[in-house]
Amino acid sequence: MNYFNPQDRPRMPVPFKGYPYYYPQYRIPAPYYPQGWNTFHHPIQTNQIPFFPRNFIPTQYLNEDVRGSWTPFSWVEKYAYAFSGPYNKAEVALTFDDGPDFVHTPLILDKLKKYGVKATFFLLGENVEKYPDVVKRMAAEGHVVGNHSYDHPNFVKVSNEEYHDQILKTGEMIQKLTGYFPKFIRPPYGSINEEKLKWATEQRFMIIQWSIDTLDWKGTSAEAISVNIFANAFPGSIILQHSAPSEAKLQGSVEALELIIPQLQSKGARFVTLPEMFSTSKER
Repeated sequence: MNYFNPQDRPRMPVPFKGYPYYYPQYRIPAPYYPQGWNTFHHPIQTNQIPFFPRNFIPTQYLNEDVRGSWTPFSWVEKYAYAFSGPYNKAEVALTFDDGPDFVHTPLILDKLKKYGVKATFFLLGENVEKYPDVVKRMAAEGHVVGNHSYDHPNFVKVSNEEYHDQILKTGEMIQKLTGYFPKFIRPPYGSINEEKLKWATEQRFMIIQWSIDTLDWKGTSAEAISVNIFANAFPGSIILQHSAPSEAKLQGSVEALELIIPQLQSKGARFVTLPEMFSTSKER
């Protein structure tokens, strides 16, 4: 079977009514529906897809400068490593990086509490030290805390010793506040190499990337963030947002939750934490 040929590539419909189709083999979103996300469309026919644009080609076939932080998909099979969850469950995971802070994070927690949704927060050790009460609130309200390093280095560019220290030091800080040493790690910038990924797997960690990047750190509006998510959501989506830093223009990301949560729920999506999505423990 030639996965570059849309005529050969099998298609699987998703249970989110009105959302695009999704090719699970390589996590490839289908062509965008120009009529809008909230209108039900009949399945597109293969003769309506004459070609795929560059960004729909499986990323392991692209050059490094195009792929950026994305890594070979073969690693998903070899290590405790994921870009998305099971595509046969109508589940979506909200994840927030770089927190906590005392500006955006409490607002995000308020929105999640309003809708009864639990999320996963990947925290920086240096911010855990500054805002321990916010971390305690996350845990008390049923959210899952993950490890995002101590001070946000590029893991590919640091030594193995520094990498280990970043993970273990931050994990111990989180454990003192939440009662558990986090299993889930998100590398800053999504950047990691195979040697460091292998170590994390051997140490019973799980490395999590994302399947939808909201680009909220750019000061993106709530409307633009929601359109991005609605156009690309599929079962097993892991959505990347940020809950810090305080000086970042993240108000759009906070406000987008008012649009994202009820709309996706109305389409049949369930919001889950990463341990729920992967049927595993939040603890290492």
